[in-house]
Amino acid sequence: MNNVERSAKNGNGDSAPKKFLFVSFEALSGDLAWKVQDEGHKVKCWIQDPDDGDVYDGFLEKVEDWKRHVDWADVVVFDDTGFGEEADRLRKAGKLVVGGSSYTDRLENDREFGSEEMKKAGITILPHSNFDNFSEAIEFLKKNPGRYVFKPSGNIHSEDKGLLFVGQDEEGKDLLEVLESNAKAWSRKIKVFQLQKFAAGVEIAVGAFFNGKEFVTPVNINFEHKKLFPGEIGPSTGEMGTAMYWSEPNTIFRETLAKLQPALAASGYAGYIDINCIANAKGVYPLEITARFGYPTISIQMEGVTSPMGELLHALASGQGYQLRTKRGFQIGVVVAAPPFPFDDKKEWAIYKDSSIVFKKGVEGMHLGDVKLVEGVWKLAGSSGYVLVVTGSGSTMEEARAQAYSRLKTIVLQNMFYRTDIGLRWNRDSDRLQTWGYLF
Repeated sequence: MNNVERSAKNGNGDSAPKKFLFVSFEALSGDLAWKVQDEGHKVKCWIQDPDDGDVYDGFLEKVEDWKRHVDWADVVVFDDTGFGEEADRLRKAGKLVVGGSSYTDRLENDREFGSEEMKKAGITILPHSNFDNFSEAIEFLKKNPGRYVFKPSGNIHSEDKGLLFVGQDEEGKDLLEVLESNAKAWSRKIKVFQLQKFAAGVEIAVGAFFNGKEFVTPVNINFEHKKLFPGEIGPSTGEMGTAMYWSEPNTIFRETLAKLQPALAASGYAGYIDINCIANAKGVYPLEITARFGYPTISIQMEGVTSPMGELLHALASGQGYQLRTKRGFQIGVVVAAPPFPFDDKKEWAIYKDSSIVFKKGVEGMHLGDVKLVEGVWKLAGSSGYVLVVTGSGSTMEEARAQAYSRLKTIVLQNMFYRTDIGLRWNRDSDRLQTWGYLF
């Protein structure tokens, strides 16, 4: 693994102050926007979700209609899928844009399309079957017993992706029972889904920034922790924390993400893109594509990136070559939450909303979740209970863990909770990845 600290090359970007407009369906990218603002740039943000109306108050300037501020902005940043058509239109009009395209929106949201595009690019994918009917899927399982993963697909609500189910039985009996008992309820919300052959191994993701033409290096290797409780138990939350390091392009990158470069360039995509994979002795198999910033991934990446983020975003939007500068070693990030997270319960949230967060030793390593600043005090905002991301770095994974968790102990917030095992899998997983030759 070569993840020594990189230095700038050929002047490396335009550092002059710029104007950035962040556009969001819900509060996601405020931490990145706050970092860009702290670097001396002008920042405005727009958030569509009325439940997030007070999120980032006191930290960022918010606007009511983002389209009225497009001409003001030097760079428009779309932080989620679903903005692809708008981003395409603005790029054609000559605007500098970081964010998706119609093509990359579909890559992430339509699993069948994403699988076929990866296959077309020469990426090895796991055997899978697509269905729009639960009865047909049940009959398929009866005729083709085996261990499968159930994956909602198509244009579904993000929360419904939490219904993903990883079968444990080698004959598929547990998945069969789940589908038979839930077919009626799930068919109302999930119109298209996949049954994908299960592959054992190490779950590992590779991501990189893309400037509309080519990937910016180094690449990011990361390990997600998606379940609510330690040991990957409980409901999916999106993500409760991530461990990562930066690397020069390695085997996993070359066998997966690198092969999508021509298609990404043809679509004009500029931003961050990530493929989550299963790696084992037989190969690397992609599971899903994330064609946007990851959350909390982008906050943890900022713990390890020493390049100015505003400079990076401007370079991506303008198609400039850029040598990203990163720290040595490893970074981890831990999501701090409060009830009712990860559920939607406004009655429960009313108990915690506006609660103050006390930092006994300052805010270094503390990244914005759904919070606001009132008379110099951080307070809970919005309605989700997704409070903070706390990060740490170190030359080893254990040192990064120690820094992040020592910072966590300096936070005082009623009934806050977080996972205690972020990064613990590294000792086991790194040995296997090293044996299989994937760390270089």
